[in-house]
Amino acid sequence: MAEHGLRLRDEHDSVQKKTFTKWINAQFSKTGKTPIKDLFSDLRDGKKLLDLLEGLTETVLTKERGSTRVHSLNNVNKVLQVLHQNNVDLVNIGGTDIVDGNHKLTLGLLWSIILHWQVKDIMKDIMSNLQQTNSEKILLSWVRQCTRSYPDVNVLNFTTSWSDGLALNAILHHFRPDAFSWDQVVKMSPVERLDHAFTFAKNQLAIERLLDPEDVAVQLPDKKSIIMYVTSLFAVLPRDVSMEAIREVETLPRKYKVGAEDTQPGLSMQKEEAGSSQWPENPSTPTETEGEMEGSLLDVDLDTYQTSLEEVLTWLLSAEDTLHIQDEVSDDVEEVKEQFHTHEGFMMELTAHQSSVGNVLQAGNQLIVQGNLTEEEEEEIREQMSLLNSRWESLRVASMDRQARLHEVLMELQQQQLQQLSDWLTLTEDRIKSMETETAAKDLNIYKEKIEKHKELQNDLEAEQVKVNSLTHMVVVVDENNGESATAALEEQLQ
Repeated sequence: MAEHGLRLRDEHDSVQKKTFTKWINAQFSKTGKTPIKDLFSDLRDGKKLLDLLEGLTETVLTKERGSTRVHSLNNVNKVLQVLHQNNVDLVNIGGTDIVDGNHKLTLGLLWSIILHWQVKDIMKDIMSNLQQTNSEKILLSWVRQCTRSYPDVNVLNFTTSWSDGLALNAILHHFRPDAFSWDQVVKMSPVERLDHAFTFAKNQLAIERLLDPEDVAVQLPDKKSIIMYVTSLFAVLPRDVSMEAIREVETLPRKYKVGAEDTQPGLSMQKEEAGSSQWPENPSTPTETEGEMEGSLLDVDLDTYQTSLEEVLTWLLSAEDTLHIQDEVSDDVEEVKEQFHTHEGFMMELTAHQSSVGNVLQAGNQLIVQGNLTEEEEEEIREQMSLLNSRWESLRVASMDRQARLHEVLMELQQQQLQQLSDWLTLTEDRIKSMETETAAKDLNIYKEKIEKHKELQNDLEAEQVKVNSLTHMVVVVDENNGESATAALEEQLQ
């Protein structure tokens, strides 16, 4: 199960790579630049990144002519400088990360660029008028406002709500109701609906096909890619957003609420939202709206219920085994980071199966309500439901306990790392100061000793770089208790 979570993150990275590549090439087509082919290799020398920023900032940016590593680093550092000048804050992304082709940080850098010029820049006027600071909340309010009259559509997020393709078509149909038949769209498969929406948007609104239908018609689509595409629609369609729509989003059930602005995803200070949708909930309350759930359970029969129950129990047994065989929490910071991310994948797996558990419980309730069971059958179903709910709750609580323990150990070890680095810096600074104030060497042997001392200092600096690199990939978990203050405090220490 944890492997599934890691695989899911790899799939999201793959989708982001493809989507971000299309977005960059769409920008290049406006300025006549040569398109890129491979995102990770083509951006390493910094030249294409400078080309991209030239178009976005409408300024001319000089590039190093050479092709050595030093030239590449100078180009990428110029990119980071331009981003800083445009108030695009990047935490601990260095030139070496991009030049070395670090996939996560390259995607993180590009998302920060996209968020600034593709999302916030397009939305800044309406955000200012409405006195709002969360672009994601505004975008979700706009989407819900556009799709309110479509009973088949209920957009609650920028992931699972888009898988069936109805939401995208509803937005387009809302503004162009005579352009295509909604009834025909409803009859299509999810992939066909998505293809229809992308094709229509390309032909009628000149919006690039940044996404492929197969990448969206999945259990958990990539959030950043969805936001990118929906913002493209927002940019060309009427964008009035009412305060009523905003208030509606603000009063959505807590599990659906839009979180804090995701300004630094994939960067070195990786923030995980504890208590958000990654934490599975007790499914005894249906995860769908009542209307959706009612529609999906009208024709429940005993055989279907038993089949679904067996599938869920088989998965549950496997999940229990996976959790049970996880290693004890390590005392090595890098191992704990790996354990933390592995368990995060496991938690995502639980969340993905939450609705399946809820559906089985609802189906059991429906069978009992229908009143077509014998007393023995009804009693058996009640026992099965009680067992399923109990096992799910035990698994959920045990998973959250492990996540909390991993978080606690991780934060403690990272704090130790920070303190050790701070202590080492103080000692090394004193050591350098002492070397600087020493009197000039009077003979060759003393001069040689000074050189040896300096070599030792250089060796120590290089050895410490390993620890510094580890610190620049910190994990900070933000929960309701510590809020953003813990992140801010750590970021300040790290700076």
